[in-house]
Amino acid sequence: MADSTFSLSRRRLLQATAVMGGSLLLPGVMQAAYAAGSDKPEQQIVRVGFIPLTDCAPLVIAALKGFDKKYGITLVPTKEASWAAVRDKLTSGELDAAHVLYGLLYGLEMGIGPKPQAMANLMTLNQNGQAITLSAELQEKGIRDAAGLKSLIGQSAPGSYTFAHTFPTGTHAMWLYYWLANAGINPFDDIRTVVVPPPQMVMNMRIGNMVGFCVGEPWNTRAINDRIGFTAATSQDIWPDHPEKILGTRRAWVEQNPHTARALVAAVLEAARWIDASAENKRETARILARRAWLNTKEQFLTGRLLGEYDNGAGRRWQDAHAIRFFNEGQVNYPWHSDGMWFLTQFRRWGLLKTAPDYAAIAARINRTDIFSDAAAQVGGISLPSSPLRASTLIDGTVWNGIDPEGYASRFAIQRKGA
Repeated sequence: MADSTFSLSRRRLLQATAVMGGSLLLPGVMQAAYAAGSDKPEQQIVRVGFIPLTDCAPLVIAALKGFDKKYGITLVPTKEASWAAVRDKLTSGELDAAHVLYGLLYGLEMGIGPKPQAMANLMTLNQNGQAITLSAELQEKGIRDAAGLKSLIGQSAPGSYTFAHTFPTGTHAMWLYYWLANAGINPFDDIRTVVVPPPQMVMNMRIGNMVGFCVGEPWNTRAINDRIGFTAATSQDIWPDHPEKILGTRRAWVEQNPHTARALVAAVLEAARWIDASAENKRETARILARRAWLNTKEQFLTGRLLGEYDNGAGRRWQDAHAIRFFNEGQVNYPWHSDGMWFLTQFRRWGLLKTAPDYAAIAARINRTDIFSDAAAQVGGISLPSSPLRASTLIDGTVWNGIDPEGYASRFAIQRKGA
């Protein structure tokens, strides 16, 4: 196994150099090659769903900056109301692909909820950038962190306090559960949890439906601005450089449209690289996302955390070393097998999977490193890892590296009863 240091094989280096050099010397030649060659996209119009969150940015930028046209496709982003809507439209074929929660895609593959669906993860769209917000009501009671929350919950009957996440198998559920359990709070026995779509989080906290939630931006920032909550923890506090949203689709769509899938990944990769290239590009991204067609919010709710400038709404300000990332020389985007396997370990921990899955085999069939590698070579300047596994240290000191996943899943002191 390797860490996340990248290396290129000689073949990939030659491919990347040739493609990058050609695109620099002769703009438009690559698009003409796609349009006329045997690798022409099978499908020119690609409908991609998204939820109005900051981390949909690479899809929006790919469409608006013309990176899609460069690869012979037209990307049509479609705004969806909830992750359940994304799931239904993705599996029915109404959407070709989607900005989707990592765990949602793996949950579909494993048949957690609906019947099993053969899915594919084409790339990771971002790392970091989510948060856990606690209510102003809790803040007034002196609660500032997980330890204080543990003490408060311990004084009340089980289920007295309600917390929200965005989807049962989603990333936000897993970050919330992990953070609570690290503080000694059992998310299935000690509290009540509900599912709320991201755009409805702030309104539901305002009317008192929950005292805490885990969601992506800009809704944590919005809660601070509206003086109804504060950031108790960022998701990168839980797992620095964790995987978050992915570009997901059906396995059958990839098999029927391999060149389209490659073109889609290439376009989104270029967009991700553009966003991360400079602070000004991030500011422009915030201005674009704030528009009605996308997030329909104020630019000020987006810019700060895109730049890593954090204010938790409770007196602490800092420059976050692990703020939201979209590219980082391609390390963000590679569909690491170990990232997908981690979600399977948490499904086991919380009783969503009753028997041990074949962790490595499942990750290998979902995470399409073949499509990603071809797209990265055609974009140019993106190196590939020598192993699909990477190592990370989480908030509780545990090291996740993809080795012995069943042992990892069973090691936690707090697990769901019957798991």
